Amino acid sequence: MKVAVTTAGNDANADVDPRFGRVKNLLIFDTETGEHEILDNSANLGATQGAGIQTAKRVAESGAEALITGHCGPNAFRTLEAAGIQVITGVEGRISDALTRFQEGSLKPANGADVQGHW
Repeated sequence: MKVAVTTAGNDANADVDPRFGRVKNLLIFDTETGEHEILDNSANLGATQGAGIQTAKRVAESGAEALITGHCGPNAFRTLEAAGIQVITGVEGRISDALTRFQEGSLKPANGADVQGHW
């Protein structure tokens, strides 16, 4: 399973970024192989609108089945949900720790957005 994680860093030792739509990078982690790749999301950093939806599309195109982030707005949440991607919000700390908690089953999917749009 592929899992997307929001980050400003370049590896699993970086922290989970609390932002979703305007996050600098997305780390895509494969739980089966342990490999990861970084997707540059800088094109959405300065977007005046639609950053969440565009970033959600990038996550879907990556093949991720789950997203780990700090916060997610309503438009992005609906886009991710429509793509069949579990959204896990409220996550802080190091990505490697978050991925361990995810694989242990201690991170649960959100029922909806946890912030308003343009957060």
